[in-house]
Amino acid sequence: MSKISRRSLLRTSSLGLAAALLAACTVTTQNGVTTITLDVAKIKNYGQAGLNAAATVGSFLSGFPTLAPYAAAIELADTALSGALTAFSTAAGSMLVITYNDANWKTRIDSLLTDLNKVGDAIEGAISGSGSVLSAKVLAEAKTYKNALATLISVFQGLLGVSDATAPASSAMPRAMIRTGAPHPITGMTEAQALKVLGV
Repeated sequence: MSKISRRSLLRTSSLGLAAALLAACTVTTQNGVTTITLDVAKIKNYGQAGLNAAATVGSFLSGFPTLAPYAAAIELADTALSGALTAFSTAAGSMLVITYNDANWKTRIDSLLTDLNKVGDAIEGAISGSGSVLSAKVLAEAKTYKNALATLISVFQGLLGVSDATAPASSAMPRAMIRTGAPHPITGMTEAQALKVLGV
């Protein structure tokens, strides 16, 4: 099983391109049962964005021995996310959509979201703990990556109708805002802008 490259951009076939045009999430309710259907390509993009954020911010810390513990924390979170993304991608195969209501898929999706949050937390810790070690320019870039990842995590949570257990319930963007491509109320970034920042 090959590990997904942290820097590689996800490439899609013509079917994948068609999937990219689908809504990231559809929510239907029938006989009192709500079903959430997710675009596989979109979920992979979120995972890859997290790997890219970890790789880039981690590279900012290299060469600074005092920041080694923060770099190690990012690397640990990155490794966990890479494993979760590889497992999800392998299980999804050529599927275009999956159902979050299915217990197996829910476990895989929740694992991805948890590991994305861990990457975000590790990056936040590195930024907070860097003090004056990093230049103002590098620190600003790191914060941009942090905000981009935070935007995508919020969108991801909004699609699933959940919020990070350690964050306020309002941290997840409402689905209505996601559908209109509205900017995140805290970071000011749209999902498209955040994906672009993170190279996806």
